[in-house]
Amino acid sequence: MSEFNVARKRVDVSPGESVRILRELQELSQNQLSELTGISQATLSAIENGRVNLGVERAKVLARALKCHPAVLVFPGWDQGVDEAA
Repeated sequence: MSEFNVARKRVDVSPGESVRILRELQELSQNQLSELTGISQATLSAIENGRVNLGVERAKVLARALKCHPAVLVFPGWDQGVDEAA
């Protein structure tokens, strides 16, 4: 398995928090992101506050609008680790 790097956790951020952080960094309101994605503002609020799971399909839609890879949203806080044995 030496061909793979081990993932390690860097920060404690939920998927919803990652959506909020990226949205705010791009200076988008929830209403603006809703218009870009077709996901209702109420659902975006629920995602950001952890009341609704993000899910893979929503992650793909949000990632396109937020110009990031879906994994950034689904697995926030994880970094490609370095294989220290190599």
